[in-house]
Amino acid sequence: MSTTGTSWARPRRRKRPPRDAAATMTLIAHLRELRNRIAVALLFILIGTAIAFWWYDHGLGQFIRAPYCSIPSDDRALGTGGTVGDCKLLVTDVFGGALIRLKIAFIAGVVLSAPFWLWQIWAFLTPGLKTNEKRYGLGFVAAASTLFALGAALAYISLQAGLTLLLGLAGDNVAIALTAQDYIGFVISILLAFGVSFELPLIAIALNLVGVLSYAALAKARRWIFFLTIVFAAFITPTQDPFTMLLMALPMCVLFEVAIQIARVVDRRRARRDGTAGYADLDDDEASPLDARPSALGTHPSALDTSSGPGSSPATRRGS
Repeated sequence: MSTTGTSWARPRRRKRPPRDAAATMTLIAHLRELRNRIAVALLFILIGTAIAFWWYDHGLGQFIRAPYCSIPSDDRALGTGGTVGDCKLLVTDVFGGALIRLKIAFIAGVVLSAPFWLWQIWAFLTPGLKTNEKRYGLGFVAAASTLFALGAALAYISLQAGLTLLLGLAGDNVAIALTAQDYIGFVISILLAFGVSFELPLIAIALNLVGVLSYAALAKARRWIFFLTIVFAAFITPTQDPFTMLLMALPMCVLFEVAIQIARVVDRRRARRDGTAGYADLDDDEASPLDARPSALGTHPSALDTSSGPGSSPATRRGS
């Protein structure tokens, strides 16, 4: 059988788009990459939530209940034992227990998967940053994560003392039976309040690095910063007791003082780089000590011209 005249068309390969030398992307490409990054981040959070959901019966639930269970057993209506396993929280509806477990698992999953979904955000932002911006960004993320964890850990330590103080105000004839919803909400609010509050000094450092807030302004307002920090701690703490307020305010004052000293070092380096090292601490209304009068003609050999042309100096022309 002859195949003359029959043409076999080879399937065409789909050509790749040419590589962009400037590494630019269209808006649609940016949105597509953002969608993919968000999907991967949500997948990591889902995996972390599943792990935390399993972990709830293997230590996570006891860890959450530990501050409440550390209260003397005579003050608790549910569970009279001295161990965490004998301590109970009250659930008043059918779906309350499942919702509380899901809520705790989700929050724990977000924390457990934080390095992975933070990396997705960082990978999306990195191509548009310069080298020094990448370095500052990594340092800022690391410092923010450390400060938040430090604040949350301090809040967890203070929970026992805060609960003992607040629940003790009810008197000796009252037995406490906290609902799981109220207790979990209280714990989460305390952890978030401490964690977010410890980020405020880092914001001051960031404003100083970009040149918005100077060391002179921070040092001048030091007393007001400490006073407003104490007032802020009094309002932000859910317990409103002096112990928890001071436990938040004192470390924040120390962190603000560290931020002020870091701003001092940054401003000194910036002044040396810009050639204004001797005048960095001047107020805006203070006159500069620089001599504004024009200097006399120097005697450097290059300043003398032996020619008698129009550009020669008066001294040269007189000598000729």
